[in-house]
Amino acid sequence: MSAPGVLSFTQQVWEQVLAKMKRALVYLDAACAESLHWGCGSTRLLEAVGSPACHLREFEPDAAGGGAEQPKAVFVLSCLLKGRTVETLRDIIRRSHFQYCVVVTAVSHAVHLTANHVPAAAAAELEGQQPVFEQLEEKLCEWMGNLNYTAEVLHAPLLLAPVAPYLALTPSFASLFPLLPQDVHLLNSARPDKRRMGSLAEVDATALTPELLLQIRCLVSGLSSLCEHLGVREECFAVGSFSRIIASDLANYAPAKNRRKTASGRASVVFVDRTLDLTGAVGHHGDNLVEKIISVLPQLPGHTNDVMVNMVELTALQAKEENHNMVAPGCLAQSNDTAAKALWEALLSTKHKEAVMEVRRHLVEAASRENLPIKMSMGRVTPGQLTSYIQLFKNNHKALMNHCGLLQLGLATVQTLKHPQTAKWDNFLAFERLLLQNFFIKEVKLEIQVKHVWNYTFSQSDSLFSLRRGNHELDSLFL
Repeated sequence: MSAPGVLSFTQQVWEQVLAKMKRALVYLDAACAESLHWGCGSTRLLEAVGSPACHLREFEPDAAGGGAEQPKAVFVLSCLLKGRTVETLRDIIRRSHFQYCVVVTAVSHAVHLTANHVPAAAAAELEGQQPVFEQLEEKLCEWMGNLNYTAEVLHAPLLLAPVAPYLALTPSFASLFPLLPQDVHLLNSARPDKRRMGSLAEVDATALTPELLLQIRCLVSGLSSLCEHLGVREECFAVGSFSRIIASDLANYAPAKNRRKTASGRASVVFVDRTLDLTGAVGHHGDNLVEKIISVLPQLPGHTNDVMVNMVELTALQAKEENHNMVAPGCLAQSNDTAAKALWEALLSTKHKEAVMEVRRHLVEAASRENLPIKMSMGRVTPGQLTSYIQLFKNNHKALMNHCGLLQLGLATVQTLKHPQTAKWDNFLAFERLLLQNFFIKEVKLEIQVKHVWNYTFSQSDSLFSLRRGNHELDSLFL
């Protein structure tokens, strides 16, 4: 998979959607907003809408409708146009004055046919037709109150949130999780005795619930669209029982079979069950600044992969807790800032010490370009040192605007380094290592081993870590 292809895929799809947004009232759901956030940025959306006031709203049942001066609406949704989603569409449109509605869904028409229980043979005969979308277009006109009004329902594979040229996430599938051993018992409860499964290895697509199968098919449809954009014929590999089901569905997906016949390139796609290596995701052995930033800073509301950066430091407000919510938070995604993007990509791929030095270097270079009175200092990088560099931009509006993205990443670094949880990071790492060393002492029960290692580790730094003050009772760790 070529890195430019992943980014261009997201941007190309969004450009098709943005082309429909001129002077429109725009409704986005959380997953599509996150894809836009990392792929194009809100600035590109404002440019596409083009009106003096951009009316952007979250797609939800209580969302405000459009007034008489807002005749056009665009809905960008990551989910199937079915059930509650259609009901929400209906309610918003009925309390509005729209004359032109565009609904964009990230789910292909082929998956909508599956969701509406259309047999595979009948779906094959409908190739090139979109009856589900056409029926919804008629409903949209009906809800607008005039069948002569205009309605469009389109598919755009808004699958990815490109965090970097070589790393893309799928926010609409953040809740899709591999099956666990206890799930086998739940699946067996709906099956006759003779067809019950003994382990996860025996689970196949026929054993899954219709809702889970549809979620898998939505993912498969998006991945197939990505492969089509890259012009590749994929070869699928799977590690884990759940990944095996997804890989098999992609291999047998009818639109993908037709696409592979004309694809010129080749690609290997490896699916891995995250549950096979949970310690890799939750452990503290990673020496990466971004990992710590995401771990300790508060999550950006509505997002799964970004954080809130406190920007009060760059205002005239005092840095008190009650002022934190008075200024819009910064974030990590800087899709329209070349210098900030370069720094972000460096932070992703370097160790903690080198990353902090890279932040200092970028701040120094930015201050020098703006002729700010910077005082150079070598040696160890401290939060106070970085803060002093950032403060130089505070009263220079032009410099602040020119380097806003860089300053957000700089503040994220400072706030992470000063965060109390960061000081405990090494303690947790020591605990994990000692636990691993003592794990194979068979003469002592595991719970006793854990308590012994826990007490030894954190008794070394009581000032940094208090079990009771932090509500980290050890007994609560045992489920």
